[in-house]
Amino acid sequence: MPERWWTVFEDEELNERVDRALGGNFTLAATWERLRAARAILRRQRADLFPVLDGVAGAEVVDGPGTDSESSVSLGLEASYELDLWGRIDSAIEAERLRASATAEDYRAAAISLSAEVALAWYELATARLQLDLITSQLETNEKVLEVLENRFAIGQSGSADVLRQRQLVEATREQQVVFRSAIQVLEHRLAVLEGRPSQGAVFPDPAGLPVVPGLPTVGLPSELLLRRPDVRSAMFRLRASDSDVAVAVSEQYPRIDLTASLRTSDEGGSDLMRDWVASLGGQLVAPLMDGGRRRAELERAEAVRRERLAEYGQAVVVAFREVEDALAQESQQVERIRSLEEQLELSGKTYEQLRSQYLNGAADFIDVLIALRERQEIERNVLSANLDRLSFRIALYRALAGGFTTSREESLADRTADEALQGDGVDG
Repeated sequence: MPERWWTVFEDEELNERVDRALGGNFTLAATWERLRAARAILRRQRADLFPVLDGVAGAEVVDGPGTDSESSVSLGLEASYELDLWGRIDSAIEAERLRASATAEDYRAAAISLSAEVALAWYELATARLQLDLITSQLETNEKVLEVLENRFAIGQSGSADVLRQRQLVEATREQQVVFRSAIQVLEHRLAVLEGRPSQGAVFPDPAGLPVVPGLPTVGLPSELLLRRPDVRSAMFRLRASDSDVAVAVSEQYPRIDLTASLRTSDEGGSDLMRDWVASLGGQLVAPLMDGGRRRAELERAEAVRRERLAEYGQAVVVAFREVEDALAQESQQVERIRSLEEQLELSGKTYEQLRSQYLNGAADFIDVLIALRERQEIERNVLSANLDRLSFRIALYRALAGGFTTSREESLADRTADEALQGDGVDG
């Protein structure tokens, strides 16, 4: 199965719809911004590995009754650095790195879900238009039958009740037209919103109909599924991040060493400001003695979160297996249902033709003909709906097996990152 799973349907219009949604959908764009924020947090956390250097400047003026006016100016540099004795900083960085990786997997999972929503909406629209065409054809058939009945009634060969029943069927068929026209508009609005466009005036080309469902994809080993699914990988990254959070909470209970350095100069009036400099270097050992149980409580919280993430990972695993098994079972049974409906459709067509012939020859009641006609038309509509259901089960299977794909946003970010790396190495891009 290709990474861009929807291409297996060989529907160019669907490909365009999905590409537009991946580039314009607002929900996916919000997920991307969460990923960018997570990566910024990681860069901020990595900054703790380096010393902090600040420039300081000050000025003071002293003036008052009985004193001479004095002014002084000072300049200086101050630096501070924490020695990572117990790996607290490294653990905090690792936790944020893993959370950023989990957010990246969330983005890929959202992209897969969006592509599945677009594909399903597109083929629901195709089915609704096919249903409308079918209803229109059925309406023409029902109107022709009504015309025959009215002619027979005019010469006394049919009763008024038969005419009334057929008129009711004609109106019921017209009512179905209204239902599917409304469904088409709603589906067009849904597709427009998925693509990030206003729903007002949204018009889409006629789909080419429902595609031929290809053979079942290779499911693979359970372990391969767990490594492939973005939602499972996201849960795994969050579980590993919680382990690092526990390490941070443990290291907070141990002493730390802070180093400080400064370089200062000052002068009254500022005329010799840059001449005399004073440098200092110091260090201090900070050991926790009493904090009211705050550090212990933080450790207990981190351990509880780790157990929570473990449960979430387990749930993600069993849901992944269930979704694949559900889709396989549903499609397998749906194939049998479609075969049964097609057999019913053939039998109902024969039944209707025979009863219609008998009625015209005076050997059957029209109520039997009407029931047969209603059943045949209902089965025709059910066949279309059943084929859509089978397609939706296949889309669910592709969604359950999909391992993520690279979107244009990720490609653009990768290109920018590569360009920045080249510029940082002094290479002319």
